Amino acid sequence: MSEPSSQQEWKEKTLRYAQAINDFAKRGRAEGWEKVGKEPEDPGREHLVSDVIAELRRANRDGDVARFREEWPPAHGPLIPILEEKGQGIPIVCLLDDGSILARVGAYSDQKKTFHICGDQATELSDIGNFGRCPNRRYFGVAHAAGIVIHEGWQGPEVARCPWPKWTEEASDGFPIPACDGIPDPTRIVPFPDGKRVLMVSEQGIFVLSESSARRLLPTQEQMRQHVEWTLREHPKGDLSLGLSMEHGAISQDGCLIAVGCQDSSHLVFNDQLELIGDIGNLSSYPHYAVFSADQSMIAFNSCHFYNGVTVGVPTRFLPGLETKPYEEDERTPLLQDGARVYAAVSRGDEFIIGDASGFIRAFDLQGNWRWEQFIGSSVCDMDVSPDGKTLVVSTYAGFMSVFHLDAGEVAPHQIGTGDHHEVCRWIFWKNEPKPLIW
Repeated sequence: MSEPSSQQEWKEKTLRYAQAINDFAKRGRAEGWEKVGKEPEDPGREHLVSDVIAELRRANRDGDVARFREEWPPAHGPLIPILEEKGQGIPIVCLLDDGSILARVGAYSDQKKTFHICGDQATELSDIGNFGRCPNRRYFGVAHAAGIVIHEGWQGPEVARCPWPKWTEEASDGFPIPACDGIPDPTRIVPFPDGKRVLMVSEQGIFVLSESSARRLLPTQEQMRQHVEWTLREHPKGDLSLGLSMEHGAISQDGCLIAVGCQDSSHLVFNDQLELIGDIGNLSSYPHYAVFSADQSMIAFNSCHFYNGVTVGVPTRFLPGLETKPYEEDERTPLLQDGARVYAAVSRGDEFIIGDASGFIRAFDLQGNWRWEQFIGSSVCDMDVSPDGKTLVVSTYAGFMSVFHLDAGEVAPHQIGTGDHHEVCRWIFWKNEPKPLIW
């Protein structure tokens, strides 16, 4: 009997491994993880990767992707050895109302590119830098040299220009904070639903910008005072500039609430007048992410430690005036998920969908009841869901972007996870690749 071809070996091992992992996970959830033994081992496919990539490039060149995907089903594990060289983050993905996708690709400001994906075509938008969309999907903010320009609709009419902050705003008297040089590269740009202001999340600070003002939310005056006092005492000739880590922020769909945080803060909620109305203690080491439920009744706050984390729910009916202590559970802020360090999240209907540091997409309802999960591989960068809740796009730090049809009633045989969600395609944005590839 002749040896199987590379294609046959890849397909057989990929599908067999996916089935084994799915069976193992099903038993673990039903019987208890302590009773099901060791996780199935990967069958070993690394020696086939060069053939996979060569065939992937050929299929993209020849317009034969559908057949390729059937014969060479996607997998993540075998590609890990080459991802250090080829992988890169995709920090922003956005599903437009016409079904096309925007993707911001790259780790550093001088390397980032923006692509518009329509069907199986990815077009680079060389004139578009950093961008973000408001929670009601009406307005987009696009970064320019002088600030953030807000447009009604994608590349629609301009409605506001919000200059960059001077970075010294809200500084305490007597504590000089130097201005930052250069054009910022925000972590997140979120226009308000009225199109007049924008939440700018960056390492230099979290600000609300308008055409006439810049208001700092983080770091607070107290944090700045403590930083300057410590620096002057311990390093009198040191740099007084401030920087945030794990900075994050979100706005409710009606624009009335702002949820923000960073490594050195608690979970904070401001109203639309930029008054602090909620201060919720983190249950793990560092506040890391915030997202509003689709009906605005709940804010999910994640805090993390290494690759693990805890997500609590903050019912908005308790605002203003809610304050809880760090590391102390409170019946008003129920535990929604224990274990995931959240990098991205969306909400549809009565559930949250989160993407974590371990390469999983996980869903649970507003009471914290587990719904489903899918493994995508590598830490998740960003995600977006269509207005009808039927399409989910997820990006990772490995340079992959997956598109799922949710509640499709079927799954592809290579998928690892639960639920009836079908992965339609997997885009690859790798360094040193002439153009994006679709798998």
